[in-house]
Amino acid sequence: MPITARKLMDLARSLRSNLPMWGHTKSPASATAKLEPRALHANPSRLGGSLHVKGEISGTDALLIEGSVEGLIHLESQKVILSPACKVNADVVAGEVIVLGKLTGNVRASCGIAIGQEGSVTGNLMTPEILIEDGAFFKGSIEIDKQAEKESSQIPLPSSEPVRKSVAHA
Repeated sequence: MPITARKLMDLARSLRSNLPMWGHTKSPASATAKLEPRALHANPSRLGGSLHVKGEISGTDALLIEGSVEGLIHLESQKVILSPACKVNADVVAGEVIVLGKLTGNVRASCGIAIGQEGSVTGNLMTPEILIEDGAFFKGSIEIDKQAEKESSQIPLPSSEPVRKSVAHA
């Protein structure tokens, strides 16, 4: 059963407020105890605010981005969380995408996309579920694709092309 977009935003807020910092000893266990079992993945990998990545990010871990990324983020079936301070100029292919910062590029998510109140997205979105909070900025197109939950494409589209599902007829 897919996680709803509202639950994605709640998860992003709990992850953001419970990230361990240097000298911070508070355990995030109390925050994660309230989440659904599907959402209880290991803590996400973290790209800190002073880091800038140019190229492709791929893997099997969830990712929290606080810095800047240019290129491609390909984390099939995983969460990608863009913090309020991040600047991302990349196409994103993931299971769930939460945008609280600035994203320029196409996004394809097999479970859902959520754009928070301070979030900004310029690009095309393809997902079965979408949440855009009041105050968020969005410029692009949205394609609701219920089949994306069952099968997600392995080939991301370049940011200059609109994201759309193609069907071949015989």
